[in-house]
Amino acid sequence: MHLIFATSMVPDGEPKSGYEIANAAILGAFARAGCRISIVGFAWEGRKSALPENAVVLGALDPRTQGAGLSEKFRWLATAFASGLTFSSAKMRLVSQREVQSAIEKLGPYDGVIFNSVQFAGAFRHVFDGQPSLYVAHNVEHLSAAQSANAARSPVERFLFRREARLLRQLENDMCSKARFVYTLSQEDRLLLNISDDERSAVLPLVSHGPSGASATRDTVYDATLIGTWSWAPNRIGLDWFLQEVVPHLPEDFAIAIAGDAPPSLQAAYPHVSFVGRVPDAISFVRSGRVVPLISRAGTGVQLKTIETFEQGLPSVATSSALRGISYKPENCILADDPQDFAEALVKSAAGAPRDADGSAFHAAQRAALDKAVLRGLVKAGFAPQRKAA
Repeated sequence: MHLIFATSMVPDGEPKSGYEIANAAILGAFARAGCRISIVGFAWEGRKSALPENAVVLGALDPRTQGAGLSEKFRWLATAFASGLTFSSAKMRLVSQREVQSAIEKLGPYDGVIFNSVQFAGAFRHVFDGQPSLYVAHNVEHLSAAQSANAARSPVERFLFRREARLLRQLENDMCSKARFVYTLSQEDRLLLNISDDERSAVLPLVSHGPSGASATRDTVYDATLIGTWSWAPNRIGLDWFLQEVVPHLPEDFAIAIAGDAPPSLQAAYPHVSFVGRVPDAISFVRSGRVVPLISRAGTGVQLKTIETFEQGLPSVATSSALRGISYKPENCILADDPQDFAEALVKSAAGAPRDADGSAFHAAQRAALDKAVLRGLVKAGFAPQRKAA
């Protein structure tokens, strides 16, 4: 069974973001199902990591809007308006559809295509017209764009996010209607995409870096540690809520460290919080805190930071949104949506020695459920994996 994994960014063996970690987990499940996978997409600009042998690279791209120059942003915007594409899909138009078609023809015969999220599909899905497809919906993208529009700080941002939401709704409806089977990352997303029929969709429980056993001797530097891609609007909504609503209820000596691409202006606004930027080892950094705040307030899909935290067995305080798509909450995770309750739970969890749990059972259950869901989708789609679905 030869399937093409059509994605914006080709995995390079160094997953850094939640999206990349999810891709690694999903590709692993298809491989364990006996599928031969060829990957088509773009390489990360500026990275020197080795790309997989089964990848066809269309060019190099850094898709992050925050790091792009003004001329690059205007080029993406002009392409989006001229072609009727979403802004996120316009970034993929470094090459023509004919060039993509030519690259795919070199792969030889294939049985179908897996559209990994909507960015690449929005730019090039007509290259695959008539081919049987599977669709992996990492998020309900139009809802995330609408939430970003509501949180926008300027009328121009609000207009652009609303345009994005409208086009994404149309694109997601089209992707779901044409796919033989759809995978989502949470049960809520199946309902939001109107594909809750078990014959048409399934939820993929994800895994990340792997489990860690409980450790009574873990060294900690901070009371709480957070890491994320803060340039992504739904993540920034959660960060703003945490800084503005939760932090004022915490003691001044409560040591918080935040890693990731947070704007420099936040350091001046919150001098008691340490913004440490990019860190060489995300897991080591997160484990240097006594408790992990899981602060999601927007977006869809599943929070990979939640899965990583549970696999590591780390104490945490989570919002309801941070637990979406998660069927099991460990005993050392406290649920809190009220800012003051959240702050009090953080102080309680950070007191004394870290109370870690063993994350291996959570990891094993997630991986087994992931493999089962992937196999079921392949069977329902009419593909023939080498193993039978449970």
